[in-house]
Amino acid sequence: MPLVHTFMWEGLDDETARKIISGITRVFTEMGVPAEAVRVIIHEVPKNRWGIAGELASERKAGGK
Repeated sequence: MPLVHTFMWEGLDDETARKIISGITRVFTEMGVPAEAVRVIIHEVPKNRWGIAGELASERKAGGK
């Protein structure tokens, strides 16, 4: 049974979460894994607990600069 953990910034709406789960599941079903066997967990992480290039994501300017 595949178990996929995906980490995202917090604030996903339900429709976006559905699309992520559906898309990940589709990849596995295309490889012959039954959809019922696929598990997806979305971990939502606050930007102030996520680091990019030594900085808090919450403090980075748009475009990564």
